[in-house]
Amino acid sequence: MPSFGMPFFGANIIVKRFSFSLQLLLGLVVGALLGFAARIWDLAWLGSTLTEVGAIFVQLLKLAVPPLVFTAVVVSVANLRNVNGAARLASKTLLWFLATGLIAVIIGLGLGLILNPGQGVTLSTEGVKAPEHVGSWVDFLTGIIPTNIVTAFTELNVLQIVFLGVVLGAAALAIGEKAEPFLTFSRSILELVQKALWWVIRLAPIGTAGLIGKSVTNYGWDLLAPLAKFSLGVYVGCFIVLLAVYPTLLALVGKVNPITFFRNAWPAIELAFVSRSSVGTLPLTQKVTIDRLGVDRDYASFAVPFGATTKMDGCASVYPALAAIFVAQVFNIPLGIGEYLLIAFVSVVGSAATAGLTGATVMLTLTLSTLGLPLEGVGLLLAIDPILDMIRTATNVAGQIVVPVLVARGENRIDEAVLNAPPQPLDESPATAPRPTAEPAVA
Repeated sequence: MPSFGMPFFGANIIVKRFSFSLQLLLGLVVGALLGFAARIWDLAWLGSTLTEVGAIFVQLLKLAVPPLVFTAVVVSVANLRNVNGAARLASKTLLWFLATGLIAVIIGLGLGLILNPGQGVTLSTEGVKAPEHVGSWVDFLTGIIPTNIVTAFTELNVLQIVFLGVVLGAAALAIGEKAEPFLTFSRSILELVQKALWWVIRLAPIGTAGLIGKSVTNYGWDLLAPLAKFSLGVYVGCFIVLLAVYPTLLALVGKVNPITFFRNAWPAIELAFVSRSSVGTLPLTQKVTIDRLGVDRDYASFAVPFGATTKMDGCASVYPALAAIFVAQVFNIPLGIGEYLLIAFVSVVGSAATAGLTGATVMLTLTLSTLGLPLEGVGLLLAIDPILDMIRTATNVAGQIVVPVLVARGENRIDEAVLNAPPQPLDESPATAPRPTAEPAVA
């Protein structure tokens, strides 16, 4: 049986006994235990070790982001020429992104009005500063187009990288055969980056232990106490989207068993939870979408990368809705119907500003600045952001898988045999690798 473990004999034996999901779960449990040990017994060396392990893992994921996003977008746009009704598929995908985002922000607003997360909070706002990087509509709109191609990659501006990928992919489609060498080169780079990233993903159980251990060591539950209602609202809101909205849509619209969906998609959702990076999870997200859920390869190669950079139901819908209400209540600023509608508009339209990276500060500052709320409120939430970001990112990635499944089902682009088969072991072969022409388009 193919294994997902390290290329060492002993590790292969262990990995054959434990699935990747179980490895991640074990890493999470071990990391939490080590984090509590470091916190209870004040083991500074253990806490710093966990911090470094987690930081190295995230850095390795981020290292692959620029070439991965650029080549994935170029190749996915170019692949649309192989898809009949590409414009219709793209339109349906975007509409589902908007619809599910709107549902998520309504849930966030509803929970905010029920919980009143900022009422009774005794945190001092004195000395709290606004973040250095503040999102605004001008920055968002003008920031899409890079002033310098190199800085878009060196400064890791994912939105600008996506823009460049879309433009060059569309240009390659327009040029036709003359662009084939460029597309071949892009596909090769994409497969190389994915291969290297799979080696990083192999280390995810170790990275999980470091990331969870760091959170427990640094934060424990102390900071959650005064922000309990807000934290509860974020987790409850994301769980409602994850475990109620998505399953309902899958069952009623997609005619897909939600249990089958989560069973097949779980490795990607779990990795998103611990890594807090939609883009870092992209290769695994795409793989489970194609190889476990049976979505047509050509369509998935467009929809999944597109979703990984723009579809953020957790970070851009549930979270900013609750956070805006929280900040308004802490600073005693009343909100009316107009402000709530504005929150919904900003969340649905501006979700691309989060760009698939860890954290949602840009989206939150964009929302607060649009509403005229104090940006210092962001500083009150930064301390517990890593704890909240885990469930937000898991929700993001689940949505990035759900929408392609719904669209593919409606367009008869799902392989039923793959969807209903027992989950296949995950190996290193890239989900975007071209298949021999003798095989069917989806297998």
